[in-house]
Amino acid sequence: MIALIAPLALQAAPDPAETEVAAVLDALNAASSSANEEAYFGLFTPEARFVGTDASEHWTLDEFRAFARPYFARGRAWSYPATERTVTVADIPCRCVAWFEEKLINGAYGETRGSGVLRLTDDGWKIEQYVLSFTVPNDRASAVVAAIRGDAAE
Repeated sequence: MIALIAPLALQAAPDPAETEVAAVLDALNAASSSANEEAYFGLFTPEARFVGTDASEHWTLDEFRAFARPYFARGRAWSYPATERTVTVADIPCRCVAWFEEKLINGAYGETRGSGVLRLTDDGWKIEQYVLSFTVPNDRASAVVAAIRGDAAE
């Protein structure tokens, strides 16, 4: 019995900061899924940037909120729950910066990716930058690029 318990004692406890960052990202999806605009945008710093899937979507927080407001107003925003996530907290003296990358699933777009940076503030972890992107299989990249350019399919 002791031999079975000993390996469990050697397992590292989850990093509390990583757990807190993951909770912010989960809260982000919960707020958008329930169209809670105040909760959603309250998870960002005032200086935050949002980079969306379209090349034109490189927004300040105010610009992103203006874009998103009609979606929240109709009571249906979007849902991108994480299926996998890696969080890294910078190993600097303050442990006040973290970055992440995550696989997301969306009803319309399938698998997408999210990545970004959070900063520890007086109000807890807040998102400084969020980047949402589509995944493109390498063997289909030329066709996607051609479609974006408006070229005939290669």
